[in-house]
Amino acid sequence: MPRLDLSADVVALTRQLVDIESVSHHEEEIADAVESALRTLPHLAVTRRGHTIVASTDLGLGERVVIAGHLDTVPLNDNLPARLEDGILHGLGTCDMKGGDAVMLKLAADVTAPNRDLAFIFYEAEEVDSVFNGLRKLTESDPDLLQADFAILMEPSNAAIEAGCQGTMRVDVRTTGERAHSARSWKGVNAIHLAGPVLARLNDYVARQPEIDGLTYHEGLNATGIRGGVAGNVVPDECVVEVNFRFAPDRSEADAEAFVRDFFEGYDVTVTDLAAGALPGLDRPAAKAFVDAVGGGVAPKFGWTDVAQFTKLGIPAVNFGPGDPMFAHKQDEHVPTEHVERCERILKEWLS
Repeated sequence: MPRLDLSADVVALTRQLVDIESVSHHEEEIADAVESALRTLPHLAVTRRGHTIVASTDLGLGERVVIAGHLDTVPLNDNLPARLEDGILHGLGTCDMKGGDAVMLKLAADVTAPNRDLAFIFYEAEEVDSVFNGLRKLTESDPDLLQADFAILMEPSNAAIEAGCQGTMRVDVRTTGERAHSARSWKGVNAIHLAGPVLARLNDYVARQPEIDGLTYHEGLNATGIRGGVAGNVVPDECVVEVNFRFAPDRSEADAEAFVRDFFEGYDVTVTDLAAGALPGLDRPAAKAFVDAVGGGVAPKFGWTDVAQFTKLGIPAVNFGPGDPMFAHKQDEHVPTEHVERCERILKEWLS
């Protein structure tokens, strides 16, 4: 089993984690290494569920903060082992999100007398279907382990705060016609042609931009795919426009669904995927203190992340991690070492 050296600097520790291959559903080796390292720290109580590890303090302090990061990566793309060049660490998972995991491990090892109780959650299967997500499973099996006043998800955010996250919804908008031979097309009804008004509605859509906790979120409603056609000589009787709705976190799942169904009134709409967003919660004391500690501006998160899992539990959460998310999942994935060091420094100062 690989051994993690918690006495190493945070960049070296990131490299150790990157070099343990951990594609989704194959996290056992890295989870074993993380668990083994954490169990050497007497100030932490360690719990394992599958390949998800939680390490917590229980000092009876006035606040508890959860810091979470996933251990899995997308599949390899000829980008292992890690290599360090000119202050940039390259390799699968450097950005998404083993740099953040390394920061968490350093905090767990070095902040032995925090000013808030802490829970570090290293979880499995974030990069695949949510049914496998280790954090989601933990909210169902052990919600007590996640109870906190504030949560930080170490997703890459350029070492700056991105608050909350948008919700996401996917629907199929279906038009129905009547098949006919294309040589006698007037004998049928072309379902693909009937989809034209669906696309026209989308083209005319005006995005809502609500302000929440001083942050402006920007919603989006877009066709992301279209399916239709039977054969080259057949007028099709069905066409499906796949639509993705990215909605601001002040909408509930029910509100989002009601909006989409109303928008496509008169059409057959089937929901295929739906996940709520996460409110930023920047009015909470712990969140305010963290924003002050980082000392920079706060941006809204355009996209969905696991901060939404905390919102379900009533816990405000932000994304704060090293790396540019634009390089996540790319062959040239990388993280600036300065980002990793900055996140470690800021969090250590805030928690000490």
